[in-house]
Amino acid sequence: MTRVGVLRGLAWAMGYACVAIGLFHVLLGNAAIPGAGSAGPTVDSFGRFMGAIFAGYGLAWLWAVRQSPVPAAAVRVLTAVFLLGGAARLLSLAVEGRPQWFQLLLAAVELGLSPLLWWLADSEEKTAVTACGPSAGKATDSA
Repeated sequence: MTRVGVLRGLAWAMGYACVAIGLFHVLLGNAAIPGAGSAGPTVDSFGRFMGAIFAGYGLAWLWAVRQSPVPAAAVRVLTAVFLLGGAARLLSLAVEGRPQWFQLLLAAVELGLSPLLWWLADSEEKTAVTACGPSAGKATDSA
């Protein structure tokens, strides 16, 4: 599979997964968070709100992957947000201690996948420039 294929595949997967996970949190509230079932209405409200934000994050991935070429700047901004989420989990681990095992798995995915997404971000834009040549889109004088 080419770099462009991997970028597009991961972007589609990120988009759909984030929308699904976000909506899962909106619908289930505390029940969607391992160990938070009895956390109360404040945590439930926060979790549902963050679920809506996460669904919007997924929609941003789906918007980006529908562009041709996939915009590297958008992929890098979305990847930076993903990496920040992983870093926030590490901060929580340091401050509050070890969370439920699935949260550790999510942190590993966020921290491990971010460098790959960053590296792939401009692969389709580079392919488009190479295919069209460096002078693509420039006016030429022909008399």
